[in-house]
Amino acid sequence: MKRVLFVCTGNRARSQMAEGLLRHLAGGRVEVFSAGTEPKEVAALTVAVMAEIGIDVSGQRSKSVDEFARQEFDYVITVCDRAKERCPVFPTRTKRLHCSVEDPADAEARGLPAPEAFRAARDDLRRRILELLPSLADM
Repeated sequence: MKRVLFVCTGNRARSQMAEGLLRHLAGGRVEVFSAGTEPKEVAALTVAVMAEIGIDVSGQRSKSVDEFARQEFDYVITVCDRAKERCPVFPTRTKRLHCSVEDPADAEARGLPAPEAFRAARDDLRRRILELLPSLADM
């Protein structure tokens, strides 16, 4: 079974959404985790916008990337630029991918209502994960 770790800075929105999305879309055929370089509590809007599409992430918790540093993964995917710079090195067989997704927590600074920003991040991640699924075809 393939193992995937999503990493962002706070592990409160983007990486949590990605974890829930891949787990749901892969139907349990992939082990999926998320972590942060500076973990904070999972955002309530993360749980709410995922519930809107029928995915329950309320049982997920914020974790430090350090918890996973000695584990092996097929993919480590960073979803923000700061996490890409700070992500620890994983074994050489790990394929590292990066996709920069706007932080929904910065929505108000960009003039967007927070729920819209969280939905936009969720939808962007969903599109990217659907593109990744064929790479996991031998799940």
